[in-house]
Amino acid sequence: MADTQHSIEPLSHSKKLFCFGYGYTASFLADRLMKFGWKVAGTTTDPEKRDYMRHAGIEAMLYDQNHPLVDPFDTFKDVTHVLLSIPPGADGDTVASLNGADLAQMPQLEWVGYLSTTSVYGNHDGAWVDETTEVEPTSRRGTLRVDAEQQWQSLRMNDGLPLEIFRLSGIYGPGRSAIDSVRAGTARRIDKPDHVFNRIHVEDIAQTLIAAMNQPKPGAIYNVSDDLPSASSEVVTFACNLIGIDAPPVTRFDQAEMAPIVRSFYKDNKRVRNNKIKQALGVELLYPDYRSGLQACLAIEDDTAALLAFEQDDAKAG
Repeated sequence: MADTQHSIEPLSHSKKLFCFGYGYTASFLADRLMKFGWKVAGTTTDPEKRDYMRHAGIEAMLYDQNHPLVDPFDTFKDVTHVLLSIPPGADGDTVASLNGADLAQMPQLEWVGYLSTTSVYGNHDGAWVDETTEVEPTSRRGTLRVDAEQQWQSLRMNDGLPLEIFRLSGIYGPGRSAIDSVRAGTARRIDKPDHVFNRIHVEDIAQTLIAAMNQPKPGAIYNVSDDLPSASSEVVTFACNLIGIDAPPVTRFDQAEMAPIVRSFYKDNKRVRNNKIKQALGVELLYPDYRSGLQACLAIEDDTAALLAFEQDDAKAG
C-alpha cells in the first residue's frame, strides 16, 4: 500500500466531516479520518453509490439541484467540517445556492474546504504562478470555478463561513493514473514543445486538507500541486517503462486528432508553485513528482494482488 507513515494526521478525533460530492478525493480523506474516530457523511447523485457508501460506514444521501436536503439543520447539526467538491454548473455552485446560508448558520462549524482548480490562473506561457497571481481563466471550466470561488468567498466575508480554498492540479492516484490509461490503450504521447501539466497525488491532497483542518485559517487559498510540472508525453513514457509496455508513437500537437475538450487542456501552460502548503501548513509531499507517485500506484497493485493470492491460498487450505 501507499507509504503514508509520514503523512500528517488529524489533531482532533471524533469530529464529523460532511462531503458535498463524495468522490475520489473525498473517499481518500474520509478513509484517513475514520481511522481516527471521525464520522463521515456525504452526498452522491447515484443510488447504487449511496448504497455502497452506506456499506462502507458513510452516512450517505442523494443530492443535486432536484434532490435538495430535506432538513439542512438536522443534517448539519453535528457536522464540524465540510468538504465541497461538486463542480459548478452554468447557474453557479449548487451547494452555495441551496445550502450556503444554512452552513453559515451552523455555530459548531470549524472548517469548510472548497476544492477548486488551478485552471483559474489561465495561461502563463510556462511561467510560474502562485496564490498571489491574478486569476485569468482562458476556459469555460476555469471561468465557472472563479465564479464559484467568488460565491463562497461572499459567504465567508458576509456571513463568517470558515472557508478555505484549495486549487488542485490534475489529480491522480490508484486506479486513476497514467498506468491505467496505458493499460486501457487510451494513453497518447502528444508533443507540444515547452508545454507542461501540473499534477498531484490524491494522498497528498488528503494530507494537505488534514493539515489545513489542524490549523484553520479562514480566507486562505492554497495551491495543491507536486514539485515537478512535466510534459504529458514524459509521464506516459515513464508509465510504459514502469510496466513493460511499448510506448505509443509520438504525435505532434498540431497534427493530433482529439476532442475539443481534450485540446482545450493544452491551451493553458503554467507551472504551479506549492511553497505555501509547505511553509504555512508544514506539508511534506509523499509523492513530490510523478515518478514516485506512479511507482506507489504500481506498488499498491502488487500489494493487492499478493493479498488476494494469500486469501485464495488460505481459502483452499481451509
